[in-house]
Amino acid sequence: MERVISGIRPTGNLHLGNYFGAVKSFVKMQDEYDCMFFIADWHSLTTHPTPENIRSSVKTILSEYLACGIDPEKAPIYVQSDVKQVLELYLYLNMNAYLGELERVTSFKEKVRKQPDNVNAGLLTYPCLMAADILMHKADKVPVGKDQEQNMEMARLFARRFNRIYNVEYFKEPASFYFADKAVKVPGLDGTGKMGKSEGNCLYLCDDEKTVTKKIMRAVTDQGPTQLNQEKPEVIQNLFTLCELLSGKEAADYYNDLYNRMEIRYGDMKKQMAADANTLLAPIRERILAYSSDDALLEKIMRQGAEAAAERAEKTIEEVREIIGFRKI
Repeated sequence: MERVISGIRPTGNLHLGNYFGAVKSFVKMQDEYDCMFFIADWHSLTTHPTPENIRSSVKTILSEYLACGIDPEKAPIYVQSDVKQVLELYLYLNMNAYLGELERVTSFKEKVRKQPDNVNAGLLTYPCLMAADILMHKADKVPVGKDQEQNMEMARLFARRFNRIYNVEYFKEPASFYFADKAVKVPGLDGTGKMGKSEGNCLYLCDDEKTVTKKIMRAVTDQGPTQLNQEKPEVIQNLFTLCELLSGKEAADYYNDLYNRMEIRYGDMKKQMAADANTLLAPIRERILAYSSDDALLEKIMRQGAEAAAERAEKTIEEVREIIGFRKI
């Protein structure tokens, strides 16, 4: 059975972008693949969170994973920092990564632009840590969003480079993977190309019914088409993309036909989107509340996940140390 690994940074609540772009697929994968999912708390250190934020965010993400349908009996869920072997592999990959190629990574350049006062080494070597997370478990496939494609190519590059330097065929090259024909890109409610926490344009899985409705009704639109079959501007195309995700293709086609005939009423479209979003999120919200209040269960799941991940990771590190030339410890 092919092995799948994927993680998410604990930087607050999951939103629809996370759900449609990743978590919904995770639930399907756990029945078809050998899956492991992790909460990437080391990655979050690039933004210098407080200890309280790290602990609460890990608990939040785990509760939301479970509420969305991930079954830890089928697919172990672990916290990245509970598997110390990842750091050792991260070190070895850093030694074979070059400054120029890391500086050219698009996500690094974007972070430099957004947070010029906090350009730390963790941001620069983010692809190395991501590669360590993946290669540690010898994953065949990694579910990724469109924005992570370059980092996946870096992971494949590091796997090839390790094999070449040490004249082995040890690490396989992990493939980017999605259930759809292409990566799902969930647009933000402000009309921009991507839903994200830092952009403040999210619909969170834990948002209550009133908040969901208010956010969707405030989604950015324009004055409407001024000619038949008019090409949609980006902000409107993004709204239709979100409509199809929430309400289905049939509904999106219906409103698209109205748009082409210059009869679209964005308010009606958004009311249906809000109703369908609440139908989707209501049971998830209920389960999030139940899981987040059961600390004993969450601790048990994290401990069992860490044990399963560490068992695989230790075997990899022992073999890597031998390949490089270090003695066994």
